[in-house]
Amino acid sequence: MQLPVISLFSGCGGLDLGFAQAGFDIIWANEFDKDIWKTYEANHGNTVLDKRNIREISSKVIPDCIGIIGGPPCQSWSEAGTQKGMNDERGQLFLEYIRILRDKKPLFFLAENVSGMLHQKHEAARENIIAAFQEAGYKVAYKLLDAKTYNVPQERKRVIFIGYRIDLNQEFSFEHLMSGSYLPTLRDSIADLWQIEIPATKNNRTREEACNFQNHEYMQGGFSSIYMSRNRVRSWNEPFFTIQAGGRHAPIHPQANKMIHIGKDQFTFDLNSPYPYRRLSVRECARIQTFPDKFIFHYDNLISAYKMIGNAVPVNLSFVLAQAIKHDLFSVKHTTESILESRFSPQLSLNIS
Repeated sequence: MQLPVISLFSGCGGLDLGFAQAGFDIIWANEFDKDIWKTYEANHGNTVLDKRNIREISSKVIPDCIGIIGGPPCQSWSEAGTQKGMNDERGQLFLEYIRILRDKKPLFFLAENVSGMLHQKHEAARENIIAAFQEAGYKVAYKLLDAKTYNVPQERKRVIFIGYRIDLNQEFSFEHLMSGSYLPTLRDSIADLWQIEIPATKNNRTREEACNFQNHEYMQGGFSSIYMSRNRVRSWNEPFFTIQAGGRHAPIHPQANKMIHIGKDQFTFDLNSPYPYRRLSVRECARIQTFPDKFIFHYDNLISAYKMIGNAVPVNLSFVLAQAIKHDLFSVKHTTESILESRFSPQLSLNIS
């Protein structure tokens, strides 16, 4: 049975991989960042990757689907950024997502964004976005989720919007998501990788053997005053901080002692630490984002590697969301083949009883 889905603002495909693991077919994806193309194509071999600017893509050339997933660029909503929201060109890319959603009219959509979107200063823009989803014909639910409660070993808060086409007569319930009582730790996720890492070159170019060595290399270089303004170390028995989209901000490996507070917004490294302070390797970050080891990242500079991993949706979180959506689609009692066939070609219709 085909469950075709298209992916927008795909990045390296963490969201896509979780949906694929849940039984959806990611048939088409769009990503404009050329530094990501090789990684995406190497790991999503059955997906057609459109590399154009989304503004240049007509909805007519995008295949029919039952779902649209994606995370429009979040920098303009980020708490660490300028928080310009819809006044920023990147924030307006949300409107491209809605354009395609309105034109394709799939059964569902999922959009992911950073927690900064919920800031009070963005209330009007957020309500306008929800209204646009509704005007496109969807019943919308959204919630701030922390990935650590969904089998992801990091604290990562993201806003998830999920909409069901209005003729399904159903609304997504975040209360029914399968969350775990046990929070996975760094020991669970990366302990077996300890002491097999290699440093990148001095200019943080990848070593030729690194991709063949499953990305076990880490970024070198100094630490900024902003980086040293708080502790960047978690112990083996804790989940990690949010994996960010920048190598210079990658957290410190748990082999080292936690950093010492010496003043307002000032921390220092513990000279008595039994092991040195080093950033997490590319593979360690990928593990914490719950990418499988067979997912190989391709890059020339480690900056690109950390960026694509840090911008991704954790695979395990995506899988949980995809499973819940799939369950809802197959439990709808009022959806009939005639409704589906009025929107899609017969080969895309679902046999929902």
